Amino acid sequence: MAGERLSLRAADGYPLVAHRFRSPTPPRAHLVVGGATGVPQGFYRRFAEHAAQRGFDVLTLDYRGIGQSAPATLKGFRMDYLDWGRLDLAAGVEAMRLDGVPLYLVGHSYGGHALGLLPDPSAVDGAYTFATGAGWHGWMPPLERLRVLFLWRVLGPVWTRAAGYLPWSRLGMGEDLPLDVYRQWRRWCNYPRYFFDDPHMQAVTERFDDVRFPIVAVNALDDAWAPPASRDAFMAGYRNTAVRAVSIDPRRAGLGAIGHMGYFRPRARPLWNDALDWFEGQRAQALPVKVVR
Repeated sequence: MAGERLSLRAADGYPLVAHRFRSPTPPRAHLVVGGATGVPQGFYRRFAEHAAQRGFDVLTLDYRGIGQSAPATLKGFRMDYLDWGRLDLAAGVEAMRLDGVPLYLVGHSYGGHALGLLPDPSAVDGAYTFATGAGWHGWMPPLERLRVLFLWRVLGPVWTRAAGYLPWSRLGMGEDLPLDVYRQWRRWCNYPRYFFDDPHMQAVTERFDDVRFPIVAVNALDDAWAPPASRDAFMAGYRNTAVRAVSIDPRRAGLGAIGHMGYFRPRARPLWNDALDWFEGQRAQALPVKVVR
């Protein structure tokens, strides 16, 4: 893992491991990467290195229970799925917060959910998300829908009962998941608009009204887990800000297959540059205009 290793501590005291990738020049802005469910921070290293070479200071981190922030065993490990946003990503934002330097977020899947969970969204100047969606099987293509229903209704209950956590790594989708993450994720994926449709989550979802920074939400047409319709269902929850939805046909764009994970693989570098160009544009708009007399 390249980058400078950092030890962070969330507001509840939980220790987190992060890495900072520094620009070789004074940074244009700071970026914090909010990863997908079960995806360790090393997956985002190439993007972070690329962004650093473009003049950004970038922070990646592992949420609690994942990667270098995981306990010795997940069996018996308890947490709230929301903690990844309101505590862990929030710790990353605080670590990169500096007066006079814009702060932007890059979200992958769950990372786009986490934007609305931050305790102080005013610290953020903008966000660019990839593959964020509502998770409901009804938005997915028929074959993927069957696979996901089998996971939630058959495989997941058997595996978690036996292991005490979800052995997610067996599916090649990332790292193993804490039991509470699996249970909450499964519950909210039963709703077309994820936790926005859960009557027990009103107090949480009302906080999404506090998000005022602009968001660009990019989803590939071949993303079976988060196709554009799924994105639109979730992003409607950001009611008080401008959300620009971008749907890409990766094959027509010459990117090959993207799916749900390919946004951060090397062939997706043009998408990285689109995001970084957007951040630079946002920064330029925010700079004070000098009046020459």
